[in-house]
Amino acid sequence: MQFDFDRMTPERRFEFMTSTIVPRPIAIVTTCGADGSINGAPYSFFGLLSHDPAVIAIGVLPHPEGRMKDTGVKVLATHEFVVNLVSEEMAEAMNLTCIDAPPGIDELRLADLPTAPSDKVRPPRIAVSPVALECRVQSTIGLGPNQLVALGQIVQAHVRDEHVLDRDSGLIDTPALKLIGGMHGAKWYTRTWDRFEMERPTWAEWSKRRSPP
Repeated sequence: MQFDFDRMTPERRFEFMTSTIVPRPIAIVTTCGADGSINGAPYSFFGLLSHDPAVIAIGVLPHPEGRMKDTGVKVLATHEFVVNLVSEEMAEAMNLTCIDAPPGIDELRLADLPTAPSDKVRPPRIAVSPVALECRVQSTIGLGPNQLVALGQIVQAHVRDEHVLDRDSGLIDTPALKLIGGMHGAKWYTRTWDRFEMERPTWAEWSKRRSPP
């Protein structure tokens, strides 16, 4: 079956993309306004782009009311944000930060998510997050009315001590992070500890196996 994206409504495209591009890592992005106000919102439209420089991207969609979301407003104002990865123990709190609260409500406080000061940027990090990535905006790309992609260069990372296997090499106990991912629709999630392993092949080894005896 074919799907013509030029003929699909934005709502249908959203449903299709979130049902097929899975699993998606989830983060609560914390930002700080020019007035010092703090915002925290969950995002699964984000991902790793580069390691040199270390760049990640977040996609900020328009607010249902037709305005730019607070995350986008604050990113454009301060050029900083923190990506706080979400573990299973944070799942319910993350879900609560999605609530359609009126303006002025602190979703992080509502969800009982304590914050801690960042080292190099103004927005705080979430203290209970297993991994928090402090980012400075490298560039932004406008995608349409009230939406953007922010490319953030990681300038500092925080990992809970019990998850670090070797600080010098940057080796992290990934399974112990118990991160969750976004799945189909707006309410389905997956755990990340059902895994399988495959060795990456080399051309020399593959060619040797394919050669006739």
